[in-house]
This record gives sequence, C-alpha cells and structure tokens, in this order.
Amino acid sequence: MKLHSRLIDAATHAGLLLFALFLVFPLIWMIGTSFKPTTEIYSGVVSVIPEAPSLDHYRTIFQEQSIFTSMLNSFYVGIASTVIAILIALPGSYALARYSTRWNKIILGWVLGSQIFPVILVMIPLYILLRSMMLTDSLLGLTLVYVVWALPFVLWMLQGYVHSIPVEIEEAASIDGASRMQVIFRIVAPLLLPAVGASVLFAFVSAWNEFFFALVLMKDPGLMTVQVELARFTGMEGQARTGPLAAASVLATVPSVILFGFLQKWFSSGLLAGAVKN
Repeated sequence: MKLHSRLIDAATHAGLLLFALFLVFPLIWMIGTSFKPTTEIYSGVVSVIPEAPSLDHYRTIFQEQSIFTSMLNSFYVGIASTVIAILIALPGSYALARYSTRWNKIILGWVLGSQIFPVILVMIPLYILLRSMMLTDSLLGLTLVYVVWALPFVLWMLQGYVHSIPVEIEEAASIDGASRMQVIFRIVAPLLLPAVGASVLFAFVSAWNEFFFALVLMKDPGLMTVQVELARFTGMEGQARTGPLAAASVLATVPSVILFGFLQKWFSSGLLAGAVKN
C-alpha cells in the first residue's frame, strides 16, 4: 500500500514538473534566442543555449527602437487603470455582495455577459465616443478603456470573495464606531488580499499585453505602448527580425514577472488570517 502511494506521488510530481517545463520552455527559448547572433539564429541548428552569446540584439533595440518610452507608456496606463479599477471594484463588489436587491442579479448578469462581446464589436462606437471627448491618441483615453475592460472581471471576482467574509466581523467594527467606508477599506479590503492580488495582476497584465485598442487609438509614435512597439520588429513583408524581437520581448516580460513575485505573498496568505483571535 505504501509503495503504491509513493508511486502515485512520484507520478504526480513528475507530471507537475513536466507541465511546469512545458509552460516555462517558451520563455527559456526566447531568452536564449535574444543572446544568439543573427547567423546562429538562421543557421538551422536547433538549440536553447547560444553557442556564442552576444548582446548585439539588445544594443540594436536600444539604438533603433524607442522601447523604453513604450514601456513607460504601458507602465503608466497599466498602473493607472489597475488602481482605478480596484478602487471602483472594492466598494462596488461590497455593495453587490452585502445588499440584496432585485437589481443585483441583473447587474451581475450584465457584468458577466459583457465579457462575451468581441472587441471588434465595440471598437467603432468606442472610437467615436473617445473622439467626441478628444481622448483619442491620449494615454488618459487608453487608460479609461483599460479600466472599463478590466472592471467586470475584477468586480465579479471580488464580490465572490466578499460573500465569504463573515458579516460578524463588520458588525463588530460598526459597533466600535467605524463608518461604512472605513469598514470597506480598513476591514474588508485587508481580508481580500488574495483576491485583490489576483485582480491587480489580471488588470495590469491585461493592460500591459493589450494590443488592439492601443493600435487603433494611438497614432503618435511617442505614445505607443510596448506591444505595438514589438509589432514594429516585423517588416512590411511579414518577416520578423527574430533577434531584436526576442530581446525586446524579454524586456517586455520583466515587469509582469516582477509584479507576480511581489504579489505572490498575497496569494499564499489566508483569507481570514489574523482577522479573528481566539
């Protein structure tokens, strides 16, 4: 029986290891390609580790492409849209979870239904609306678009977590004199750290990786986001400059990895850790 259990554990761990390698392999390949000389990339030899590592592709993107400007633009709209979406979703999710009205199910149904619409369906009316507000070709306009894009998912996720928080904790805070907004931001919000962390990661990565809205709405080269900038490494004939594209992609991956590492402790923390003392 013990041998059978050990075999199952070993097979499970082996499967998880293979799955992890499957997920991380494209990143490893991209990093290796970014350090390969152009001749080695097109030599036809398949290898992950470069035979003669070189920084030429990184020098190329620093000299020819405005990669840092585009990364700063993406960072601005990503951080701003994430903060705004979370600040709106926290009280909104609390209201949906704690106040039972006939409109709640309608609102939640609309929030969920809004996710099934394809982007191309809203692109034209969205462009006309932003143009009437003089927000096309503007980082502010793009930020507002990303807020609207991320808010339904964030709202849906947070309201589910609010349901799991005992009402008694909030009642105790109210008895101690806390206002409703204090209960939300000082009592409920700290207990929602795992959900808030996941929502922050989703909102930021969605804004950071978004391409279509940025391509249509932004025309000024100085306001391009990083994903649009990466597309410039593909020529008019569709032939990609593989080395510089890999190097730029490595740089574009770094902020998301850093954010995940920073928020990882939020994911592992218990929902009600420290909230109730014996």
